[in-house]
This record gives sequence, structure tokens and C-alpha cells, in this order.
Amino acid sequence: MTSSVADLVAPQIPYLRRFARALTGSQDRGDAYVVATLEALVADQRSFRRDLLPRPALYHTFVKVWGALPINQVPEPVEAGLGGIVDRRIETLTPLPRQAFLLAALEEFPTSEIAEILGTSEDEVRRLVDVAGAEIAEQITAQVLIIEDEPLIALDIEGIVSDLGHDVVGIATTRTEAGDLARRTNPGLVLADIQLADGSSGIDAVNDILQGADMPVIFITAYPERLLTGERAEPTFLITKPFKPEMVKAVISQALFFDVRAGGRPRGAAA
Repeated sequence: MTSSVADLVAPQIPYLRRFARALTGSQDRGDAYVVATLEALVADQRSFRRDLLPRPALYHTFVKVWGALPINQVPEPVEAGLGGIVDRRIETLTPLPRQAFLLAALEEFPTSEIAEILGTSEDEVRRLVDVAGAEIAEQITAQVLIIEDEPLIALDIEGIVSDLGHDVVGIATTRTEAGDLARRTNPGLVLADIQLADGSSGIDAVNDILQGADMPVIFITAYPERLLTGERAEPTFLITKPFKPEMVKAVISQALFFDVRAGGRPRGAAA
């Protein structure tokens, strides 16, 4: 018996929400695009491509919705209020290279499926990823605080961050240590595990830090679906364990991309 579109789509929604948030730099805006995608499927189930696997088929519909909205194509005034700042930042985003890069690095789609999702050729996908990579290489330096209690993972993240040209100001393993390091170093970006060595929470550690300063935060977890339920406040940027270096690079790039366009340079950046 043929499965319904709802049955095929439901397991993929947490991952689409992760992608949408990374693409927009906002929980609210990302979730709004996901809702618009689901509404489009309800209105016309023929937009769901049955010739693709469920996950790329859903992302294909999302990309069509994303591309159909004027704000992602032509700079124009937008209303102030919730999401207004993010809207203006989206206008400066290079749409296809960023989409292709995130689909490859964050969502780990193969080139052939990215081509289907974006409606282009595999050669064009490779070119778009190269363009996005060049943009990332030009990003300015940030000071990064890592909150991670597993030494090997912490060292792995530190190496990836350093390879991108950023400076690691410290590695904290507990909530208390994270707060102390943040106060001393004033980082421009935080990468935080969810569960820490002493039983404390990386989420609580980040909340402590954000009471005294404003900076982008990336959470790291082995169970992203537990954080993307829609039942509570959720992270905008999320890295899934086990991760690959390109996934970390993609999320760091997006977090700093939106932070710079929010009104400044990451702390510790060169003049």
C-alpha cells in the first residue's frame, strides 16, 4: 500500500527545521518556512515528488517555497518587528551557494540528490559549493569558546575551528568553568555540548553566558530530534554527533555570517 505524504514527511521534519534555521539564521523564520512548506504540500500533494526518496522530496518542496518568496530574490523594504532584522540579512545572502553548501555539509546529501533538490545539474552543484567555500574562506576571525566534556571531541572541534582561521580562547568542561572562561575572554562564538561532565547542562551554561554578553551559539548533540520538538525554546544552530569537519565548518560559517550582518564584527576579529 502506498504511504501517505504525511507518513513520509513526518520523520523528516526535525531535520528540515534544522536546515531552515541554519539557512535563515533564526528559529522563528526557519520554522515559518517549514510551516509554509507543509501548507504547500497540503494545498497540492503533487508538489511532493514520489520519484525521490522522502527526505530529498521534502527538501525539494522547501526549496521551491523558499525561492518563491520575493525577500529571497530581490532586496526590498520589510516590516519592522519580529524577524525584521533577519529578513534584511537574508537579502544579502547568496541563495544557491549557501543552500548547496548546507545541503552537502550539514544535511549530508550526496551531490546527485542536491541536484534534484535544487533542480540543477551535478556539475552546477559542485560549482555552487566551491563558491560558498570561497565565501567562507574570506570570513573574518572570531574568538571561539568550546564547552565540551569529552577530551577527544573537544580537541577535534578545536582543530576544525583553528583550521578555519578562528582562535580558540578556551575549552570548558562544566557550567561553572564555562561562565568563568566567558567572562575572562569575551568570545565571539560559543560551541556547546548539551550534557557536561559534572551532570550540568550546556544549555544552562550558555544561558549564564548570554546574561552578560550577546554572541552566536552553536549546540552539539547526539540527539537533535530531542531538541527540535517545537515544545520549548530551541537552538537556531545545531551540530549533530557524530559530526564531520565540513558540518562544523558549515554551521560556524552560518552563525558568523548572520552575526556580522546583525551589526558588527565577531569579537577578536582583525580590524
